[in-house]
Amino acid sequence: MKLTGKEIVLGVTGGIAAYKAAEVVSRLRKMGASVHVIMTENARQFITPLTLETLSGNPVVHDTFERPATWEVEHIALAKRAEVFVIAPATANILAKMACGIADDMLSTTVLATKAPVLVAPAMNTGMWTAPATRQNVETLRQRGVRFVGPEAGFLACGDEGSGRMSEPAAIVEAIEAILCPRRDMEGLRVMVTAGGTRERLDPVRYIGNDSSGKMGFALAEAARQRGAEVTLVCGHTTAERPRGIPVAEVESTCELYDAVMERAAEQDIIIQAAAPADYRPAHPSVQKIKKKAGEGITLELVENPDIAAAVGAGKRPGQTLVGFAAETEHLLDNARRKLDKKNLDMIVANDVSRSGAGFNVDTNIATLLTRSGAVECPLQSKQALAERILDEIMALRNA
Repeated sequence: MKLTGKEIVLGVTGGIAAYKAAEVVSRLRKMGASVHVIMTENARQFITPLTLETLSGNPVVHDTFERPATWEVEHIALAKRAEVFVIAPATANILAKMACGIADDMLSTTVLATKAPVLVAPAMNTGMWTAPATRQNVETLRQRGVRFVGPEAGFLACGDEGSGRMSEPAAIVEAIEAILCPRRDMEGLRVMVTAGGTRERLDPVRYIGNDSSGKMGFALAEAARQRGAEVTLVCGHTTAERPRGIPVAEVESTCELYDAVMERAAEQDIIIQAAAPADYRPAHPSVQKIKKKAGEGITLELVENPDIAAAVGAGKRPGQTLVGFAAETEHLLDNARRKLDKKNLDMIVANDVSRSGAGFNVDTNIATLLTRSGAVECPLQSKQALAERILDEIMALRNA
């Protein structure tokens, strides 16, 4: 049992997804962990403390002022006992409390006091998840080192469809396991990851670009670093928060991305090209802002940018593993297989960016991992989970 002896504190807040906390506790117990549950008053409206007490084998705590069975300040005792502190489901309310340092019940008080790694699994309506206040709170918590699993996209209990659904218990337990028992199977390997989109200037204020946020590339870089690799990021334009502690080379255009990648390619063991470079650039960018002329259109002459993946593939040395991405809107697998062969890749991550929950500027993805020996389907999941799956396949290829 992989988590034998591990002490986990699980916070459960008041949302319809609270029933999934029972399965989280059950899975952790089967892996040998000792689980201590803290419930908010609202959580008790959705699932009974008796259920979680029975599954965990420990009393459920919910009242800050309840006299403890042993003489200790209970929220401090649990805060110190935790090797990882998990909140699942985590409502918008608890995220706001954590971001502001509010401690007005047992759960918010204990999580504020803990020094353990904190993992939250958000669950809420799409409007609440995307609200500016929640986005700011999430960003604040990420900057403080709080880790997130999910939320996923899909049909919500309120009838809406979109991001906000709590990750499945299996994914939450995997995230806990990654914190408590990190894999170090990539130690000694040098990994370069490209991320984000490129911008091709039309003039000083306009450009050709795309919606890439960098989230997939950043998830890959962070996962590789956690598994022991020496990671370098080459970034175009991104909107996601960058992982801390990883060297970054900044670029804007596809030509700049080409130069940065080729300069570093030979020394890498693994190259993962998750960036979304523009295929074309203006032949004659203007040094001044192009002025609008009433009633007149504009014609742009575009020239082809260098094919970075093909250039890396042409210079591939023995022992290197090359991974590309194919973001498509039609004939997904046919187009991806052609790229796999044409660009001398070992694996290509194919995803249909027209599908809900996949592609650019979202927290989830759906992909097929294509190699010359077969294909692995990866259903809707967080980009962090997909990053781990991609690295698993890369290591399988290298160890074959």
